[in-house]
Amino acid sequence: MLRNREVQILLGILLLISVIGFSLTAIFVSMPAAFLVLAVSVLLISCTLIFTKWRYKEIDKLSGYLQQISNGHFQLDVRDNYEGELSILKSQIYKVTTKLSEQGAVLQEDKAKLTNAISDISHQLKTPLTSMMVMGDLLCDKRLDDTKRAEFTRNFQVQLERMEWLVSSLLKLSKIDAGTISFKKEKVLVAPLIQKAVEPLLIPMDIKMQTLSVTSDEQASFIGDFNWTAEALINIIKNCVEHTSEGGEINISFSENALFTEITISDNGKGIAKEDLPYIFKRFYKGKNASDDSVGIGLAMAHSIVTSQQGDIVVKSNKGVGTTFQMKFYKQVI
Repeated sequence: MLRNREVQILLGILLLISVIGFSLTAIFVSMPAAFLVLAVSVLLISCTLIFTKWRYKEIDKLSGYLQQISNGHFQLDVRDNYEGELSILKSQIYKVTTKLSEQGAVLQEDKAKLTNAISDISHQLKTPLTSMMVMGDLLCDKRLDDTKRAEFTRNFQVQLERMEWLVSSLLKLSKIDAGTISFKKEKVLVAPLIQKAVEPLLIPMDIKMQTLSVTSDEQASFIGDFNWTAEALINIIKNCVEHTSEGGEINISFSENALFTEITISDNGKGIAKEDLPYIFKRFYKGKNASDDSVGIGLAMAHSIVTSQQGDIVVKSNKGVGTTFQMKFYKQVI
């Protein structure tokens, strides 16, 4: 400790003050008084050294604590219940450590999610790619008749469209997750929003002879992004169409009150298994009743779009009876 420059300066100052005090007391008072001053000075210097040694020990402990933090030990608690600068410093270090620990946990979670997402994406792309490679080899066969060639060509196009949709959806999801999409905050009338969402699905509904029923409050509106919300609704309605048998019904209703605007989409399809309901909005999740072509992205995207606009979406379903999606867009100020 005595080799520390700060301690040497402190000792020098204290010794200088002691010598000056001893000399002035000896000259102007008396020698006994001067020795008394010297004894008090020695006592004060000793107490100062003891206190300084204690402080350096505490600082050394903090240094060791910080070293352990740098090695990844974020669970250590250095706080105490005393007053003083060191206690304040300990408390501040603990707060920073806790924050670093939380950020580290989030980073690890994000890393795990990224790893799982890459694995899932690879798996989803592998299936159409394998199919396309097989069909490509078959199309190269000059002996293939025109009927089969046309069939393989159509299948080839279907797989390409599926891959294009998959990549496009993943890019949209990644942008939403990264927070790079700025959702507009405009007045959105629900009636034209539903019309836009239903339009691309009218042909699939017609093919399956499904009935569409819309119960509307023509004045209903909310503050949000028209195009992105339409994207969410398309994915939900598409899910209902796919899981409803021929001749089934798709019902859409919407209304507005003082607190929120609600959009409800329901079907009388085969429903969702009870054990699947908690995971229905997780990306790449495929329930028991999912079709072979399902990749588990549409509902995950719909959930991200709605919740990113301070909305809420829940699903209720009874197996063999049907499924209902309820979305609420809460009142906002533009």
